[in-house]
Amino acid sequence: MLDLLTSGLSVVFAPKMFLLLIFAVFLGTLFGALPGVSATMAVTLGIPFTYRMTPVDAIAFLVAIYCASVTGGGMTAILFKIPGVPSSAPTTYDGYPMAQRGEAGKALGVQLICSAIGGVFAAICMLLLSPQLTQAALSFGPSELFAISFMGLSILTSLETDNICRTIISGLIGLLLACIGLDPLLGVPRLTFGTRFLTSGIEMIPVMIGFFAVTEVLKQTNKPAKLQAVGDSKKSVSAKMPSIKELLSVKWIIARCSVLGTVVGILPGAGATIASFLCYSTEQKLSKHPEKFGTGCIDGIAAPEVGNNAATGGSMVPLLSLGIPGGNAAAIMMSALVLKGVTMGPLLLVNQPQFLAATFSSMMVANIIMVFAAIVIAKIFVQILKVPYSILGPTIIMMATIGAYATKNTAVDVILMAISGLIGFVFVTCKFNSSAMILGLVLGVICESNLRRAYTIAAGNSLWEETVNILSRPVTGIILIICLVVLLNPVVKPLIRKKKS
Repeated sequence: MLDLLTSGLSVVFAPKMFLLLIFAVFLGTLFGALPGVSATMAVTLGIPFTYRMTPVDAIAFLVAIYCASVTGGGMTAILFKIPGVPSSAPTTYDGYPMAQRGEAGKALGVQLICSAIGGVFAAICMLLLSPQLTQAALSFGPSELFAISFMGLSILTSLETDNICRTIISGLIGLLLACIGLDPLLGVPRLTFGTRFLTSGIEMIPVMIGFFAVTEVLKQTNKPAKLQAVGDSKKSVSAKMPSIKELLSVKWIIARCSVLGTVVGILPGAGATIASFLCYSTEQKLSKHPEKFGTGCIDGIAAPEVGNNAATGGSMVPLLSLGIPGGNAAAIMMSALVLKGVTMGPLLLVNQPQFLAATFSSMMVANIIMVFAAIVIAKIFVQILKVPYSILGPTIIMMATIGAYATKNTAVDVILMAISGLIGFVFVTCKFNSSAMILGLVLGVICESNLRRAYTIAAGNSLWEETVNILSRPVTGIILIICLVVLLNPVVKPLIRKKKS
């Protein structure tokens, strides 16, 4: 453990890398605070900066952007009632009323401190849990790896409980796109329609840039051209650090939400948004004064901000241990590392433990730098937001185009990005779930390859015998039963309620 810490700190505190880390924190905080730029989109826009970096430096840089962007999203939630990132939506419930009372500085201070605590806690959990999961995963065969990958897909029904049918359809479309390219075992082209550009499959990074960056810009064109802050933020915005007494008053909220956010972050596909909403609703139910929530209390700021930042560290645990992204941002980091020739999976931390060390150290240092960076950015933030979106939007599109083109230096990826952006806009307009589609695309390849290998290894005279051989493995059977429960729970639960009523 001490060797890991030393290795990670040596990476982060190298003069060049430390300056890049500070730049990443400022960039992530700014991206996260700008409405229409999600944490996933912030990581995506940061990828072009990593093309000349080593894989270890690249993951440290992207993790810093990810952590900072989640925190930055709370600034617009408090000042403008517009969450910069989806995971900051619950922060608006109490942050904006505090800003209206003239307590924007206090609200920002609580948000920054709680975000830093949640992020640091998750980083420590990641350091402790990842090696243990890796050791367990090394004994897994293809059937167990398929079951774990399928667990990530089983979360689809929980992504949007009010729109389960469209969410499942979105995930199935992602799985269909994952089938484009060469067969993983036979090497036969599938769904390429005779074009060589699709032989290598659908590139994840251009698709993600299109679905998140381009789609968000198209969505924001219907929003107001400029935003205006409320309360004392009209004059000057500066974070006011909470007192020791105020922090002690929310100490149990911070403790509970740190654990809950980390656990939710570890679940593949859950992510910071689900963690923040879950933490807010849980604390409202546990509070002795639930009527205060939504009126401008610091409890309502602390819960979602601790939860969504704790989920950032949690989402890195399955990525580093099992090669399964815990969320959309982690999926993009995985794509960036694969481009650099890194093979994700249980052997990563065994052969190259510096990845875990660099991720942990980057997350720790980024959360500390982030507090000071956000204080500086908050003072000039209102002026930045006066830039019309007619300028900001094209700038984002330009950066997205550069990122898509630089993956392989081909115009095909730019075209793919543009098509994905238009399709993503149609998805959002028709109430389909872009996150579910991306989840299906990312996990589809992993699921198929491991399932095919498992059937090849399970020698049987018939398909039924091979299936029985796979399901008879204890770990595989248990995980698939859990997947089935998670998958059917949001569908069966309303039916049971309806029958009882």
